[in-house]
Amino acid sequence: MLYQIYEAQRSLMEPFADFAQAASKLYSNPLSPFGQHPLAQRMAASYDLIYRLGKDYEKPEFGIKTVDVDGVEVAIHERVEIDKPFCELRRFKRFSDDTATLNRLKEQPAVLIVSPLSGHYATLLRDTVRAMLKDHKVYITDWRNARMVPLEQGPFHLDTYVNYVQEFIRHLQSEYGNCHVISVCQPTVPVLAAVSLMASRGEPTPLTMTMMGGPIDARKSPTAVNNLAMNKSFEWFEANVIYRVPTSFPGAGRRVYPGFLQHSGFVAMNPDRHLSSHYDYFKHLIAGDDASAEAHRQFYDEYNAVLDMDADYYLDTIRIVFQEFGLVNGTWDVMSPDGVLERVRPEDIKTTAHFTIEGELDDISGSGQTEAAHGLCFNVPKARQKHLEVKGAGHYGIFSGRRWREVVYPQVRDFILQFNEPVAAARKSAGRSKAVAAARKSPATARATTPARARRK
Repeated sequence: MLYQIYEAQRSLMEPFADFAQAASKLYSNPLSPFGQHPLAQRMAASYDLIYRLGKDYEKPEFGIKTVDVDGVEVAIHERVEIDKPFCELRRFKRFSDDTATLNRLKEQPAVLIVSPLSGHYATLLRDTVRAMLKDHKVYITDWRNARMVPLEQGPFHLDTYVNYVQEFIRHLQSEYGNCHVISVCQPTVPVLAAVSLMASRGEPTPLTMTMMGGPIDARKSPTAVNNLAMNKSFEWFEANVIYRVPTSFPGAGRRVYPGFLQHSGFVAMNPDRHLSSHYDYFKHLIAGDDASAEAHRQFYDEYNAVLDMDADYYLDTIRIVFQEFGLVNGTWDVMSPDGVLERVRPEDIKTTAHFTIEGELDDISGSGQTEAAHGLCFNVPKARQKHLEVKGAGHYGIFSGRRWREVVYPQVRDFILQFNEPVAAARKSAGRSKAVAAARKSPATARATTPARARRK
């Protein structure tokens, strides 16, 4: 019922938000009679703020049209490589008329960026993608809003997430011989699971795996987010944060953790900071500081755009990652698409170099949570492991903003380059990867590690 109430309130607020937007334009237009009023600028700023507080925020676009590669402007074309019910594998294809630049682009490594499915859209990683495009072929997981997925598409579990990641990795391997994987925040856990399962089966694993600000071991330096997940019972979450999608959406009837509840939690973590930010925006409008006002709009256009998560996936994550600690305790079994339960064993990873990154001031994934991956992947030689703590950086600072561009990205780029397989060898191994992918399609090749069982709730 809460979801229906929220939608009714949103529909009621829509005309008031539209009115506030129109009023703001009237007061800010110097040719309008309202624009001649002595308090016109303040009135325009007030109505603009009301509009932004009341408007509905839809999924933003990546909007990356070009990037600069060694002084040459390279065109970017987005396209969907794989279309799954709950996710699109999106590629940022690069084009150039400069022959030398085009040859360099062809030789650069392929990278799969696994974006978080934790309330925001993949566009939250726009700055990550833009930086990576200078030196890499870039793919990203673009997760769908669960309320837009019809019930006939079936459920979405954490197991499904892991299987999606494996499929996407195999796709890049079949194209380029091998690839590199970057996971940001929440997906560090399912990505580590996906690579572990591939290693256990003897499949080629990515050359490198970069994990940024994620809850590999949420017991270490628990934050407010961790404490909530750990201190409330599984039944509490199922009873208090799970609702059915209203009939006005394609996913009507699907059980979800609504995005508006997630957004309320985001804001509740730092209410003073958000109030101060909105007041600063009001002052920027009055002062005519267009650059600062636009920066505020861009941030909140992204921050306020949220999506619903399928209830099965959300509850699986609460139980496995934050309550049972299945990954670090070695008790996590993942159901394959063939209906086989497979134990997640990070110790089976032996060749994939891994790089963990944490922010010194991260209030979502505490200190040591991501670094814990090194202890789990103990069969990877120390020379192929690296850890970075970014001084002065919060959670978002490790993948977006100045610290990402100036401190983190150069090290990520160099780490990938250090362990990148030579292009000739990669092309030679592409045939082997395709053969493995073909073999995986045959049920006879599935390695049963545990008898199949009914899917968990």
